[in-house]
Amino acid sequence: MRGICPNCEKVTELDHIKTTEEFDVRGEAVEVVVEFNKCLECGEEFDDPSSNEEPLAKAYEEYRRRRGLMQPEEIRELRKRYGLTQKELSELLGWGGATLSRYENGALQDQTHDRILQLIKNPENMLRLIRHNGESLPKEKHKQLLGDLDEAVRQTYSLPNIFTERFGSYEPDQRSGYKTLDLAKLFEAIKFFAQNGVYKSKLCKLLFYGDFKHFKEYAVSIFGSRYAHAHHGPVPDNYEYYFANLIHENKSIRVEEHVFGDYTGDFFVTEINPDLTVFSSEELDTLHYVNRYFRDFTAKRIREFSHEEVGYKETCDGDIISYQYAEQLQV
Repeated sequence: MRGICPNCEKVTELDHIKTTEEFDVRGEAVEVVVEFNKCLECGEEFDDPSSNEEPLAKAYEEYRRRRGLMQPEEIRELRKRYGLTQKELSELLGWGGATLSRYENGALQDQTHDRILQLIKNPENMLRLIRHNGESLPKEKHKQLLGDLDEAVRQTYSLPNIFTERFGSYEPDQRSGYKTLDLAKLFEAIKFFAQNGVYKSKLCKLLFYGDFKHFKEYAVSIFGSRYAHAHHGPVPDNYEYYFANLIHENKSIRVEEHVFGDYTGDFFVTEINPDLTVFSSEELDTLHYVNRYFRDFTAKRIREFSHEEVGYKETCDGDIISYQYAEQLQV
């Protein structure tokens, strides 16, 4: 191809090169595809002027995807959904004037700020924020937002609970971590753990450790799920029904079959990003902790690890594992 070389300052033959480049993003190595031109006459390499993709921005985008952080366009859409200016939302959140603008324009947000943004995606949380700190808004906008958000919250709680109708319910007790089964949170956690792909066997253990670790720290589970003793380790009771719903009806999970000799493993990949606003900050901390702790564990390794849990050792096939064993959890 021919083009203008900024070094030669003349039209010459150019070589279009596509390669990968590694960036250090907050201590994590992130590889992205980069494209540039090379002048075949002087050897100078320079950015492709026809490309709108900046390598560091791509690295930030990939880092956000890995960590479940909101992308700049999602932050803009969230603000516009509530009809707020950058200045208005910044004042509501108690942030500096330029902070939100930088995030919307591609700066990498910190996890604390991201968690706040994730939380206010939920109209109920936004309503609390307006009631607590809405005096900074213009009077008419304050009144309108209160009315709109109040109506949105009422409609949410008036909808029939299709999950309860389909899967049933049970009273909260020691076998459910003293919580009623919350399938909305369970489904979002499944999508959270499957964002980078995960084998079904490992996913079952991640859910188990998420609930039991949270119970160990806060005396209540996250999902209210019961976990049964199975040959391959603890699994959520009725887990096959949950996965089938996400794969075939909700279509938020894609399943791939990976073959290893005579064994076929189901590999789950998230198709629709999880809605993390359903979780409290403490619940999110627990999920991130479990995800990090077991990140490098294979399905076999986490299975063997779970077999060493006291709650697993002291129960038999098919038994529900009581949350009383959470105190002796290895993590």
